[in-house]
Order: sequence, then C-alpha cells, then structure tokens
Amino acid sequence: MSQIIPLNPSEVQYLCEKEESQFFDKKAFGIEAKKIQKLAVAFANSDGGEIIVGIKDDSDEPIANKRWQGRDSTEEYNSIIKALVELEPSIPFRFSFHTKQGEVRNYILKIDVDKGTDVYYTADKKVYVRHGAQSMPYTSPIKILELSHAKGVTSAEDLFVSNYPTDELLKSPYLLDFLEKLPIRSAKPIDFLLQENLINKESLNPTFASILLFAENPSQILPKQCAIKVVRYDSTDEDISREFLTEDKFSIEGNLLNQIQQAKEKIDYCLNQTRVTTLNGDTTAKYPYNAIWEILVNAVIHRDYSISDNTLITIYNDRITFKSPGKLPGIVTPTNILDERCSRNSKIVRLINKIPNSPNQDLGEGINTAFHEMKVSGFIEPNIEEKGNYVIVTLKHALDLEPEEVILKYLSHNPSITNKKVRDLTGIQESEKVSSIFAKMREKGLIKREEKEGQQTNYWTNADTEAA
Repeated sequence: MSQIIPLNPSEVQYLCEKEESQFFDKKAFGIEAKKIQKLAVAFANSDGGEIIVGIKDDSDEPIANKRWQGRDSTEEYNSIIKALVELEPSIPFRFSFHTKQGEVRNYILKIDVDKGTDVYYTADKKVYVRHGAQSMPYTSPIKILELSHAKGVTSAEDLFVSNYPTDELLKSPYLLDFLEKLPIRSAKPIDFLLQENLINKESLNPTFASILLFAENPSQILPKQCAIKVVRYDSTDEDISREFLTEDKFSIEGNLLNQIQQAKEKIDYCLNQTRVTTLNGDTTAKYPYNAIWEILVNAVIHRDYSISDNTLITIYNDRITFKSPGKLPGIVTPTNILDERCSRNSKIVRLINKIPNSPNQDLGEGINTAFHEMKVSGFIEPNIEEKGNYVIVTLKHALDLEPEEVILKYLSHNPSITNKKVRDLTGIQESEKVSSIFAKMREKGLIKREEKEGQQTNYWTNADTEAA
C-alpha cells in the first residue's frame, strides 16, 4: 500500500505557496500524461526533484489557500503513475499521497524523482532537462550525446561507510536540526534517510553524503580528507614562498553546512587584515559578498569527495583563489560553465536546497551570480581553470577598465603612480607590459616620469603636473 501522509495547516500552506524551482514543480489535477512525463524526464535527466499533482499553479489560482485540489480517492491518480511506469528506460521515482490533517478523503500526489544514470525520454521520444523552473527540450543530437556523457559521471557521495554506525547518525543533532528545518517534516530520521537513499536499505550503512551532511566531524569518519583550509599570504606574487605566509592559517572541519559558514567567517577575517590598492589609495580589501559566497558554496558542494584532499582558499594582497578537488563534472568546461549544468553530488546539492535560506538557493546560477557581482562592482570577471585534478577559481581585486583609464583615474586622486600600483589595479602580471603602456601614454602627452635623483622606482605623474 502506498504511503499516506497527513499535513498540518502550515505544511499545507507551504506546499500551496511554494514557488517552482530547479527541484520542485506543482500541477493541477487533470494534467495530461505527456506533461507529467515531460516533468519527470527533465528531473531524472538533471538532479532529481519533486512533483506535486493536485495543487494548482500560481498563475491559475492567485489565492494560495484555494490551490489545493485534493481527490476523494488515491485511485484517481492511477493514470499518472501508469504514465511514468511505462517509460523506457525506467525513471527512478517513488510516490506517496498527502492529505489535510483530520480529513479522510482529500488526497494529492507527491512524486519524488531521483537523478538517473541513463538519458530518459518521454513516450514520444523527446528529451528534457531541468533549467531553473523550466523543463527545456534537448533537440540536438549533439546535446543529447553530451548529456549521455555527463550521465557517466560517478560520485563518491553514494559510497557506503562501514565504520560508522547508523545509530550514531540517527542521534546526530545536525540531522535532527536539519529535519526540524524542513517545511514538511519526515516522521522519523530513519524514514528520511531511507527515503533519500542516504543509507543502504539492507546493511543500513550510511553513505558519504549522509556523513558529510549530518555527522559532527566527517574528517574523522571518512577515509578521505574533506575539510576546508583558509590561509593568507602577505604578497601579490604568483610564485610565492613560505616567508610570506602569515599567521592567518585555519583548518575548518565539521559537516558541510558548518564548514561553509565558518569558512566565510575566516575569509572575512583574513580580508580585514589585507590591504589592497584602489583608485583612492590603499585600503582594506573588499570583494562583493555574493561573489565570494557563491564560489565558496560551489567549491564545497560540487567538489570530488573521492579525492583525498581539502578545499583550499588562499587570500593574497590582490586576489582570492578557491582550489577545489576534482575536475569540472560532465560536459562542463571553463569556457561553457556559464551555460552548462551538471552536478557531481546531486544528493548533497538537492538536500541542502530543501531547507529555508539554504546556501545554494539560486541553484545553477551561483557561478553566473559571481560573474555578475564582480562586474557590477567594477572588477574583472572571475578566472576559472582546471589544473590536474583541481578546479581553481580566482577573484582578482582588479578593475575592469582599460589600463590607460585606470592610470588617469588614479592620478586624478593621487599625485603619482608606479608600475606595481598599475599591476595591482589592473591584474596585469608583466611589469614590461605596464612599462610599454607608460611609454605610449608619455608619447601621447598624457603622463610624464617624475625625475628624482637616486630613486630606484619610477614614479609617473600627469603631464601637466608641476615638478616638486
């Protein structure tokens, strides 16, 4: 017999008001079979998700408490379930029914779709992929082939751990707190873990994902390093030596949600100790909050936990680097990362997204957000590269302006400028390139070199500046 779960008034209201997203969609009763197939296929080809049938869409019914369309019998949903069962290859899904607390016959259908290992098709042989709140068609054979390759990505999050008793996990305050935050609560922790495939149904051994999310200190349990390191160097050099390593060195352990929050606090602390060059002179380093946050979250939840290494965040005097273990997953590359989506750890991503104010609320848009935030703040865009088995994202405290404009703007606030100041402001690494820019600006009559007897550093001023 299928599960029937009564919901209290606040849970009913939550479902009726919940907006559609990467992981959630709701449809009125009477939805056509081909449309429910489209939704389920899109979720299975992406990171999984939930479908509610029996609650009207917001656009169809603006008043939330009128959206519930419970049916008198669960059998009224048989045609929907049949439409999903008949798909080939079979979609990984399970279903249950919800009803209002205290009411016997008022059923809606909940369908949980897991991310699958195949490419899935509707009955009319169409492929869909979830992008945000939309199910987008993949009509190009090349796109479908790329999706097939991306499906070959394996994740350590599904590996089982035999040296940590599930009883300990069930008592974890982090698991209980997580369940308490869920808008619709699972009756028991064991039911939640089984339903989400976070423990083996036979041995009850927990998965990497359950340990990373809910254990007090995964680093002590998992056979792989899985913490975050935050360090600060008092230098802007590319090839840096340990003599510039400061006392600001932090090792952050704990479950993933705590790691992310504590890492952000340590990054903020290090930035407060860091001086950077700006158009108005040297000051404390400030980067867009959301750019740092989104890159940090991505580095933790999308990393490869089969690699025994920690996520490394390094703060320099002109940049921050995030070094995350693992190559980019699936078809994602540094050049298409703003357009393509592929999650290595779909369970971790989806489960964290379930809680209110989750760190990955703008799912699939984190990197895009970081690029946007750096741009509107006047900085150059983030740099993303793969080096060996690592992805390195760099945020530079460098202005998104032509070097000549930077130099002239700086000189409008300051009496002179040096080669190093220009490199700090623009992100240009080669001093020879800056020297060439100075020479061209001098030829144009825009700047002049300030002559001082015995000086080793060349200072440049506006061409019309009177000599001291």
